[in-house]
Amino acid sequence: MTTEPYEVYRDSWGIPHLRASDPIHLAYAQGRTTALDRAWQIEVERHRAQGSSAAFLGADCVPWDRFARQARLDDTARRCHEALDPDTAAWLRAYVDGVNSGLAEGAARDERFARAGHTPTPWEPWVPLSVWIATHILFAGFATKLWRERVARVLGDGAATLFATDGPGTAGSNGWLVPGDRTATGAAIIAGDPHRFIEDPGVYQQIRLSCPEYDVLGLAVPGVPGLAHFGHTGSAAWAITNAMADYQDLYAERLRPAGDGLEALGPDGTWEPVTRHTETIAVADAADVEVEVLETPRGPLVVHGDADGLVPDGADALALRYPPRVRRDLGFAALPALLRARTVADVDRALDGWAEPVNVVHAADSEGGLLHRVAGAVPLRDDANRLRPVPAWDARHAWQGWAATPAEPVQGFAVMANARGIASPLGVEFAPPHRADRIRELLGGSADWSPKAMADVHADTYLASAGPLLALLPAPDGLSPAAARLRERLLTWDRHMAADSTDAAAFAAFRSATVRRLAADPVFAGLAPAPAGPEVFHPWLYLLPRVGYALEGLLTTGLLPGLDRAAHVRAALEETAEAGAHDTPWSRLHLLVPWSALPDPDAEWPGLGGDHDCVNATSSVPGFTDRAARASAARYVWDLARREDSLWAVPLGADGVTGSPHHRDQLPLWARCELVPVVTDWARLTKESV
Repeated sequence: MTTEPYEVYRDSWGIPHLRASDPIHLAYAQGRTTALDRAWQIEVERHRAQGSSAAFLGADCVPWDRFARQARLDDTARRCHEALDPDTAAWLRAYVDGVNSGLAEGAARDERFARAGHTPTPWEPWVPLSVWIATHILFAGFATKLWRERVARVLGDGAATLFATDGPGTAGSNGWLVPGDRTATGAAIIAGDPHRFIEDPGVYQQIRLSCPEYDVLGLAVPGVPGLAHFGHTGSAAWAITNAMADYQDLYAERLRPAGDGLEALGPDGTWEPVTRHTETIAVADAADVEVEVLETPRGPLVVHGDADGLVPDGADALALRYPPRVRRDLGFAALPALLRARTVADVDRALDGWAEPVNVVHAADSEGGLLHRVAGAVPLRDDANRLRPVPAWDARHAWQGWAATPAEPVQGFAVMANARGIASPLGVEFAPPHRADRIRELLGGSADWSPKAMADVHADTYLASAGPLLALLPAPDGLSPAAARLRERLLTWDRHMAADSTDAAAFAAFRSATVRRLAADPVFAGLAPAPAGPEVFHPWLYLLPRVGYALEGLLTTGLLPGLDRAAHVRAALEETAEAGAHDTPWSRLHLLVPWSALPDPDAEWPGLGGDHDCVNATSSVPGFTDRAARASAARYVWDLARREDSLWAVPLGADGVTGSPHHRDQLPLWARCELVPVVTDWARLTKESV
């Protein structure tokens, strides 16, 4: 297509505001601007989705590339693209045309292309769908079923969910909706923050999309058109959190040779053909890697029989069944429909067609409409499917249609924080209730909320999950003097993981010592060996992080009668006291460590307040590291009275190019949980030449 009229403006933070003559040219402008601002980022995501990132990033990327190919992520995206309606396909194509028109210029801005020896090639029309699938394939946590299989083998079937908790996955968020009767203006406010691994560049892109049909601002996923998760149209706004639904299954497959190929035992007792081919992963500065790609009628094989403890007895491999591959649909038709939304009813109708991932949604409009619902595709099947791999040859584990998505009326504050609630019928493991309970408590402290006041909610560092561990502190009798002093200090601590708190750092040290001692207990000896199977799943399979994230439950469960918690806590207290030096502020230890495909060796990252179960959810791995890799990937406050009073922030900045003025200019504010104003007045923006 030709570059017919569109305009690019920037605010003082470098955030792009795009204005075009129609939605197609606007989609083109979004694609081109994204390529100019974030060429390196979207190229990395494109090649990760296609399983070709090792070609320029090296051998460390081979495990992911192998998984992407074996799970058939890009092929699934092609199938979903082929099934798109013509209007959505044309809109998507315009975005891809825009990306292709800007890639070379964007690559020239970023020295990482030269450093990696990578030259971008044109995107195919389905690449945004491929990026979306790769970004969310692990959101539903099917890898947790591998861990449960391992736990059940060691500790018994009844212990399969012993380590249930919100970790170490990539998904989680806070969100809250304050109705107009509790705000200063009489109109609703929606606020929150998605929690993800922090990346450089950031995973969300602040952007505004304006044409005669609509004028919407929000947070885009670079490489994907529209504003899927967070947006404000002026009269309506929406936001999501991960519903923690279980909608991906692992099927244990029995395989046998059949001529030159393989067959898998199906649910009706017959042997079914397995599709099979070989692909080659090119690896920078190393030999190519051959990958065998196999697929049964249940889905592609992602774990083979050499994964000791992961594949159930009597099976040879595990097949992944996930809705986009089954339905050939991601729900992308909802994306342009959301941009056109004027009311809550419009948002609701658009999300009826949503598929992947499954989210809890808040929406509100300027007329007082409110929405709290789940959106996405969850299969109906046997309850056992949700827990562990299930036998493919047993017909009772087949999918039987799709679950209805729950909705609830908004009564008082509506809060979503990955805890049990509206999405409970759809999942197995949810986040502890601490973040949700704390948000409700804080919101209950005022009846005249304003957008600016929401920053205090975002910044809250109270750690309710500290309670069970502190309750096990021993009596002072018999403790060393140093341990007795530390005990008293911990008991009088205000339980805030504040950035400047030395007590918070002391608690973190004590918690880590407890985690390490629990993990070393003989009761867990069978889970201690290094995990087997594909390397991409190993973060779900290491014992120490599992104990760290599940500590609260492990301290209170009755399933481990042989675990002497009191002895471990006493020993951890003495160990921590003996180590001494408890005068370090928490933020000196709790440093941000973003992931980057090609790290900047000169980068300096700030220390943070907060912790995993705080509203300011900055996750370390207790027992392993105090550093924070996961936190708020963006913060937003949508005001339905005056959109121009809305606020937002991202961890780094609007520009993805290292060293550019707007690459990290929001970082100091974000680290303090401060937000920057949304700008809606075109006269306050600076126009760029196109």
